[in-house]
Amino acid sequence: MAAAFTSMAVVFAVAYSFGAFFTPMAREFGTGSGATSVVFGVTAFAWFLLGSVSGRAVDRFGPRPVLLVAAVALTAGLLVTATVERLWVGYLSYGLGVGVAVACGYVPMVAVVGAWFVRRRAIALAVAVSGIGVGTLVGAPLAAALIDAVGWRQTHVLFGIAGGALLVACAFVVRRPPAPTGAPSLPVGELVRTVAFRSMYGATLLSSLALFVPFVFLPATALATGATPVAAAALVGVIGIASVAGRLAMGAVAERLGRIRTFQACFAVLGASFAIWFAAGSYPVLALFAVVLGVGYGGWIALQPAVIAELFGLRGLGGVVGLVYTSGGIGALLGAPVAGLLVDATGGYGWAIAFAGVCGVGSFLALLPLGRADVVVAGTRL
Repeated sequence: MAAAFTSMAVVFAVAYSFGAFFTPMAREFGTGSGATSVVFGVTAFAWFLLGSVSGRAVDRFGPRPVLLVAAVALTAGLLVTATVERLWVGYLSYGLGVGVAVACGYVPMVAVVGAWFVRRRAIALAVAVSGIGVGTLVGAPLAAALIDAVGWRQTHVLFGIAGGALLVACAFVVRRPPAPTGAPSLPVGELVRTVAFRSMYGATLLSSLALFVPFVFLPATALATGATPVAAAALVGVIGIASVAGRLAMGAVAERLGRIRTFQACFAVLGASFAIWFAAGSYPVLALFAVVLGVGYGGWIALQPAVIAELFGLRGLGGVVGLVYTSGGIGALLGAPVAGLLVDATGGYGWAIAFAGVCGVGSFLALLPLGRADVVVAGTRL
């Protein structure tokens, strides 16, 4: 669990610090909000899409080789990005390098922790994925401070070397869980026809369309209120620390009130939070939005693997989690760039925030059938 916590902290510290790199990269390359945000869109698309591959890889080969791939991808991708002279090259170097690293450092480790625990699985997963929140808390402000001191290119070099070293250490600590018992998971063709899977897939798609908009544009809206670059980037850190609280709190609540109901409540909180951002006109209100969003987002990420295990069983958990997360890749690829185009077209952030809010509310509505859906456990519909 310590290795899972650390690997997630490392890869998401890099991925979610992109908001700090956004303005200096756009300025140097002379690109607009839409084109620059594609860097993050490609990154998130890659990690969600490749999560289905890395999830199945960890089921077959164990976590150690998968984490070593993450280390190589992160270091190589950031070192190459530090040298690019065209933004489109960054789409490939940063997008694929960081995307592969997150795919290998996140989904597989969620499956590993889920397979190690039977009792109190939701709490165990909540503690492990709290690494995402800690990485988010540290990554963005640290990136902003380093960019101010040494520039965005050298910051990528430092992140690449340090992050790769930590992932190698995690690879040598982590242990493969015992083989799960029970019936094998459903074939993919049968799995995707269940109401439960479609509900989960649609909710993840819509929530991803919403979630990654503030990770890219919240620092920019804070700068527009007069905040300093470090303070603006720190809002991403606020999301991170609030998500830690959300993960731990919702994991405990789920053990008492039920995982599915608590999971649905997290999506309701996430969707409602965008009303705060839309109405915000000052830094404190933006910070409040970051807190509320973080709690809902943290609960979502903490509980989703446990809910998937409850619905579909433990056999092949990594593959099923990865398959669900492909929807997040679509949302991540489209969400921030669409918001960026709205910003460029309107000259403000209002329509972009409204777009994200509608998607967030839609994700909650998509989950409503889940409580009434056929539950698939160990290959049997109940």
